[in-house]
Formats: sequence, structure tokens, C-alpha cells
Amino acid sequence: MKTLTVAHSPDADDIFMYYAIKFGWVSTPELRFENLALDIETLNVEALKNSYDITAISFALYPKIRSEYALLRTAVSFGEGYGPKLVKKQASKLKRNFKVALSGTHTTNALLFKIAYPEARIIYKNFLEIEQAVLDGEVDAGVLIHESILNFSDELVVERELWDIWKELCKEELPLPLGGMALRRSMPISRAIVCEDALIQAVNVAHTHQGVLSKMLLERNLVRVDQATLKKYLGLYANEHSIEMSDLQYQAIDTLFEIGFKHGFYDQSIKAREHLIPKEYDALRNS
Repeated sequence: MKTLTVAHSPDADDIFMYYAIKFGWVSTPELRFENLALDIETLNVEALKNSYDITAISFALYPKIRSEYALLRTAVSFGEGYGPKLVKKQASKLKRNFKVALSGTHTTNALLFKIAYPEARIIYKNFLEIEQAVLDGEVDAGVLIHESILNFSDELVVERELWDIWKELCKEELPLPLGGMALRRSMPISRAIVCEDALIQAVNVAHTHQGVLSKMLLERNLVRVDQATLKKYLGLYANEHSIEMSDLQYQAIDTLFEIGFKHGFYDQSIKAREHLIPKEYDALRNS
């Protein structure tokens, strides 16, 4: 039996989507999955090093790892009228070169922020430390991600939604691509197809049995939020649109890549569908 590492973030939606496998609800005869939870920017940096078999990534990173990793069709997180938030202290005013804390240079929110605020002075921190950095005055503002967008101090106010930046840049009604999954291209195609099918099944099972799985995660202290917050958060980022990507989601990813290319972040503009695992391989092999 081959053991593969699935690296994901410790935020509630990634934990939720993976743990159907961890709890044994989904399995494959020839493969065993081991999980590793790391913050999203660490995952992005490790993906640049080709460290893990399967890994969560920020969609904004993908053009930089396309030669080593294929995109997966599942376990994705998109914003639909919501997303990361730029926050500051109440009554404060931001200068053009304000100091800001971001969760990582390769994140989707960082890409959008840099385009919208080219003069801002950026520092990078673990996403769990950003709210406190703003409260302590270490920075003038910070971009909150993951479950931090739901509950933050009353001393802070939202300066701008990154969703609004996205809408201004893409000029279409498209969901905001935030997080996806990638798989090493060095993996044999037949094994890669099995992996992706298992992950699709896991996300589907997790969504179908959300109540039971949520209870298990809460009882085992595997998530950082309470029951009400978990339910709300999963509704945002681990929902029916996370199981397998739609045409609209592919269009949104392509638009993100095109925006990044136009602003000098990528060496070329790519299309998401051209970098998926070729599932037609099995049909051709068995024909």
C-alpha cells in the first residue's frame, strides 16, 4: 500500500473536507493518506519546493508551480460576495503608504491587495496573529482570512472587502478564487486519478454528512471555533461548490490568472482546465 501525504491548512474548511478520509469514511485499497496541517503560506512555500504529494494552495500561487503540480477539481474554496477583509482600528485613517500585515506573499488576498494598494508597506505574519498586530499598533491595518473574518474585535472596523477589489478588477460577476488543491505531476496518472476521485468522494461525503462530521470535529477539538461559527464558516467555504469545480469557477480562476499576468505577477497567462489531471486517460487505457 502506497502512503501519500495530503498537506492542508488548519482552518475549519480544510479540516472538514479532509477528515472524511481521516475517520475512514472514504478509502482506497491501494493508497493510504496521511495528513499534515500547516498555515497556508507555509503550504505555498513548500509547494514551491515540491515538498508534498498533494497540497492545499492559494490559487494565486498556481501559475508559479504549474510545471510541478496539476490542479485538482475538488476541495476548493471560493468567495461569493465575501472573502478576506482589510481591517483597521476604529476612527483611524490610513495613509497611502500605510503599514499592513498579510498572511503571505503568495496568497490570493496578497495578490489583490498589492494591485489595489501598491504603496502600502507590507509585513507577513501567520494569519492567527494579524488581528492582534493591528490591535497592538504594530501595523496600521491587516487582512483577515479564514474564520477570522467572522469574529474579530469590536475595536476594529472593515476598511475594505477584498471581494470589492476583486469585482473591480474582474469586471464580471464571478466567485473569488481563494484556495485549491494541487497534486505532484511526477505521480503516475492512474494513481493521480484514484487520488482525485477519493478526495472528491471525501468532500462530497463530508458535505452530505455535515452535521455528524462537525460534531465529531468539535468533540475532538480539531477546529478552533464553536458550533455556530463552524456551521456558518462551512456554509461559506466548504459547501456544495467545493465538491467539484464548475464552469463558472474555472472562468474565475482563469480571470485571476489573467489579472495577475497583466499586473506583472506571472510570466504568462494560463488556463486552469489545461492543468487538470487528464481523467480521460483511464477511458483510453480501458478502451
